Amino acid sequence: MALKGNLRDFSITQLLNLINLAQKTGALVVEGANDSAQINFREGKLAYAQLGNPSENGLGMILHKANKISEAQYGSLKERSMGMSDKELGLMLINSGYVSQKDIIFCLQSHFVEILQNLFTWAEGMFQFNAEARLPEDKIPVRLDLESIIMEGSRKLQEQERLQDEIPNLDMALKFTDRPGVNIRSVNMSVEEWRVVSYINPKNTISQIAKATKAGETGIRRIVYGLLQAGLVELVRPDGAPDHIPGIKAALPGKDRKQQKSIVDRIIRRIRSL
Repeated sequence: MALKGNLRDFSITQLLNLINLAQKTGALVVEGANDSAQINFREGKLAYAQLGNPSENGLGMILHKANKISEAQYGSLKERSMGMSDKELGLMLINSGYVSQKDIIFCLQSHFVEILQNLFTWAEGMFQFNAEARLPEDKIPVRLDLESIIMEGSRKLQEQERLQDEIPNLDMALKFTDRPGVNIRSVNMSVEEWRVVSYINPKNTISQIAKATKAGETGIRRIVYGLLQAGLVELVRPDGAPDHIPGIKAALPGKDRKQQKSIVDRIIRRIRSL
């Protein structure tokens, strides 16, 4: 009999612990609000993972995403590999000198782990574990222990909860803080952070910036939190926004002396570190 339920009652962490400890073989299918995932296990080990459209989980796409093959090579492969399984495609790529077997296994492992880590952030969704299901014959399996995946997933979940507390509502906006003598162009930031910075304007909500930069909710919260901690930006009410936005009053800069001193001290520490 298949194990089924709701993630609100049985979390991904609990499911993976059960599969790991019982050394289960089978497929876990999770239907979320906007996407679905299928994770295959063999004797308690991660063997395969697929998120969303199967066409986006093919070996060619995975290698292209990992920058192991170029855009031109990927385009050529899509035409040549029509009707080929991942196993057949992998063998062709190895024999043609495109990639090594080690490259393929590493990229598959990274892709599968990324999908599984993503599931830790799903608060709701229906799941079903079928012990009779087997890995599709055309896919290349891997064998990864679940312990480290569970630990990393739990850490990311805790980070997401902390970021949710720090930035409770993405309908707020950002503006640069007034820092005389400091040129933001001289601050060392990643490409993703600079991309977000380019959209900072009281007219743009954090949600709009996330959509424009394709950062995702957790990604945009992580970047905005870093900018806030560095004292480079501050949360503001978007132009024309109502006063009753949930969580906005708690997240806006404080007006009492203790809160103001905390903000000033944070900015000073950041300036000293530059």
